[in-house]
Amino acid sequence: MKFANVTSAIQIPVIGIGTWGMGGDLTPKYNNDQKCIEALENAIKLGLTHIDTAEIYAQGHTEELVGQAIKSFDRKRLFITTKVAKENLSYDGIIKAMDDSLMRLDTPYVDLYLIHSSNPDFSIENSMRAMNHLVETNKTKFIGVSNFSVLQLKEAQKFSQNKIVANQIEYNLITRNVGQNTANMESDIIPFCQNNNILIIAYRPFARGDLFNTDFPILEQLSKKYGKTKAQIALNWLVSKQGVITIPKALNLEHLQEIATSADWQMNKEDLKKLDNFSR
Repeated sequence: MKFANVTSAIQIPVIGIGTWGMGGDLTPKYNNDQKCIEALENAIKLGLTHIDTAEIYAQGHTEELVGQAIKSFDRKRLFITTKVAKENLSYDGIIKAMDDSLMRLDTPYVDLYLIHSSNPDFSIENSMRAMNHLVETNKTKFIGVSNFSVLQLKEAQKFSQNKIVANQIEYNLITRNVGQNTANMESDIIPFCQNNNILIIAYRPFARGDLFNTDFPILEQLSKKYGKTKAQIALNWLVSKQGVITIPKALNLEHLQEIATSADWQMNKEDLKKLDNFSR
């Protein structure tokens, strides 16, 4: 597995596992729990040791499933990310949200804690004060944000003693500059983050499946040329970019194996350029 630097001393797999939909969406569902746990265990065994979740996923049930899945593994070898909901961005709200997440995850710390999205109803200064407190009390190693514009990133960093190490945004071959929660990703956010050593964590790398249902001849051509699946081409394109990592989701073993081998090879620059220019 290829790695990216969080700091000079800490690395993260460029491909991890997203967990949205595991154990429910915005409400919990318990009928598929064992399958989700097994999928996460298989992902870790395949080297997908970065697991991304959030307190709003299935009202915390997704975090519970992650907690069960990681029990039999060496915690130090894992990189666990979770996120505080935008409704909980008061100082006390963030502290409580973290404690609740740690309880559900059954771990004394997370590796990365993100503000899931901005909320003008709360002071970003107080929010970042709470985020810094979580670093100081060893409840998280690193802090970051999600769905933040450049302006919001600058504002958050202004009030943080600790570096914001990541911005999680929607980004894929189809969703380039206008997403559901962000805009100007390719023209503004990504260049800013690259220039300031802030990791981009690209979610929805397959555009919720739209990538495979779109007339996309170049994807077909490159799939045949490299003997790789369309999913592998899409993921490889993402992680070929400086400071970009991604968190696809999969449940069955075949798809997990497909994902896990998406970064172990390289497309040539001309083909990457063709993908860069697609849809522009």
